Amino acid sequence: MRPPVTTSRQADSSPIDWREDGLPASRLYGDVYFSSDDGLAESRAVYLAGCGLPEAWAGRHAFTVGELGFGTGLNIAALLTLWRATRPPGAVLNIFTIEAHPLTREDAARALSRWPEIATAAEAMLAAWPGRAPGFHRLQPAGFDAVIDLAVLPVEEALAAWTGRADAWFLDGFSPALNPAMWSEAVMAAVAGRSAPGARAATFTVAGGVRRGLTAAGFQVDKRPGFGRKRERLEAVLPGVAIDPPRPSLAVIGAGIAGASLMRAIRSLGGQARQLDVVGRGAGASGNPAALVTPALDASGGGRARLFAQAFERAVSLYETTDAIIARGATQLEAEPRDAVRFDKVVASGPFDPGAVVRLSADEASGALGEPTVGGLRFEKGLVISPGRALAAWADEPEVAAVASLERGEQGWRLLSADGDVLAEVEAVVLATGADLRDLWTSAPIRLVRGQASWAEGLTTAPAAFGGYAIPTGDGVLFGATFDRDDLATDVREIDHERNLLLVAEGLPTLASRLAILPLDGRARLRATTPDHRPLAGALGDGLFVLGGLGARGFCTAPLLAEHVAALALGRASPLPVDLAAAVDPQRL
Repeated sequence: MRPPVTTSRQADSSPIDWREDGLPASRLYGDVYFSSDDGLAESRAVYLAGCGLPEAWAGRHAFTVGELGFGTGLNIAALLTLWRATRPPGAVLNIFTIEAHPLTREDAARALSRWPEIATAAEAMLAAWPGRAPGFHRLQPAGFDAVIDLAVLPVEEALAAWTGRADAWFLDGFSPALNPAMWSEAVMAAVAGRSAPGARAATFTVAGGVRRGLTAAGFQVDKRPGFGRKRERLEAVLPGVAIDPPRPSLAVIGAGIAGASLMRAIRSLGGQARQLDVVGRGAGASGNPAALVTPALDASGGGRARLFAQAFERAVSLYETTDAIIARGATQLEAEPRDAVRFDKVVASGPFDPGAVVRLSADEASGALGEPTVGGLRFEKGLVISPGRALAAWADEPEVAAVASLERGEQGWRLLSADGDVLAEVEAVVLATGADLRDLWTSAPIRLVRGQASWAEGLTTAPAAFGGYAIPTGDGVLFGATFDRDDLATDVREIDHERNLLLVAEGLPTLASRLAILPLDGRARLRATTPDHRPLAGALGDGLFVLGGLGARGFCTAPLLAEHVAALALGRASPLPVDLAAAVDPQRL
């Protein structure tokens, strides 16, 4: 029997109480997070050894671990430590873990500080610690060749939403007597359904319901000597033999933010790709001197809102690892009468972490932007980045080549020039060509929109959006942009500079008056939009994939959606829950 829980109360938002002996305990379930004998030793004995690690991943280039009950992150920190010491060369570890009641970074750090032998893994994990909003959160602890997808959801919902297949399962919920929902027969069946052939599962409990649930799900279940005060524990195995996913040869066509994000995502999963572009890096809509990274707003709190919230969180975490950041924090002003009510709904029901999006009064927005204005929203994690530096951080210079057509062959795809020369022959191709998407996918459901941005040097501004936007470039201010459907010309027009100044004047008239007396430069490019205002990210057919239709939010959505497409191409688990993957499926339209 575990000792009684005597605690020190934490803030109401925390699921943890700290016992007098320094161990964390759950407020909700009245159970401790790990053994009072030695939590790390328990993790190693019950879960790592119980799942046959590290022997089980010997010779593999990809291995997936699933976990019910992320808790303090102790099991994962122990797993990462073992993986780093014993992983096969070039291999990548995928981890899927579920936690309905996530801890704060501070509570997790306090819990993990007991074991200096896992400090390196703990620090890397804490540095990437995710938010607490419901949904999927992807983190990549630096230096471990591992990708973690944390589902902040009830267990059955999380398992139904995940597309992966685990080679090993850590079943580490609170006691079945205190948290029976985590151990139901339906959950055990879902675990089996999300398992690879030959998968192993391990748990501290030998409760009869758990044994019966695993057995009914197809596992062979055996009792083993327990850890500490537990006399016995369980190990279980599914029939079959594990097989590594394929490592196809890949080509990415396009070198804007979509193409660069794909190159980074493919590399992070242990893959390699050739990148080709007709002009070179950032020649299309990704080539402005600055870009604003904020999510599209949807007051419904539905799928589109969740998609942009998850994409925004992931984009920010990835840009933070580069030298591309120009400014942090962004203000979205009320641009229409309905925005006041809409913004209230976004803060109240939007899928963001508490405090990530803050409602501003007119006085507060005016203070943030340095001139009288209307109320709005503050995105504390909003960014302004340098597109050029972001693209360079994630991809080398592409091969400059014009791919005129694709030809399916026995071994994959041939990329052909206009003269019929074979530029490349690969097993899978990802189209990331922005406004030129129809050149290689003739039925692409996109509409082209011309946008001209303007900029001036010699002044700066706090990042703001108001129907248009005004953001610092490091040397000046970028503002705009026009939005002209079916105008395919990319010449820079004086009248569009004037339109952009009028747009700024509607939100920030003082800034507009300062910009109006300065020489203006500009750039016009075409954006690809879709009828339902959602991107195109997924499979088109055997070995053919697409990432496009990003509209004006490519710097927000491309990093996460590239990880989704890379996962599909490499046979790995997507970072998107199944409903959001369906929402961006290119064949939905």
